[in-house]
Amino acid sequence: MLSGFRQFILRGNVVDMAVGVVIGAAFATVVTAFTKDLLTPLIAAIVGKPDFSAISFTIHGSLFPIGDFINAAVSFLLVAVAVYFFVVTPINALVSRMRKAPAPADPTTKKCPECKMEVPIDARRCAHCTSPLSSAQAA
Repeated sequence: MLSGFRQFILRGNVVDMAVGVVIGAAFATVVTAFTKDLLTPLIAAIVGKPDFSAISFTIHGSLFPIGDFINAAVSFLLVAVAVYFFVVTPINALVSRMRKAPAPADPTTKKCPECKMEVPIDARRCAHCTSPLSSAQAA
């Protein structure tokens, strides 16, 4: 039972996924810190509020702290932009570069030398003008 679990854990896909999750979590922490410590004070300096994350409003005695939500939304957008430009775009370019163009299909018709009409490649006579066709003619 343990050998099967060990084999499952040591497969490349599981290890790669675990590494991706750990690096993604660390990256999200860095982006959240960037948003909270650098971007939010910059926006607050432009808007004039000293603490951007403390923005809130009250309706009928209920407090709605929207500053933290705005910080989370900005963090999400920064992570999404970084993932798109640094992961998705390069992978798409790599996949499109590695994708080979399909080989052209073998011709199924050829042109009659007399009337220039398309005839099946195996035809010995043109169906339109009845002239004899040699097997060496190609489209």
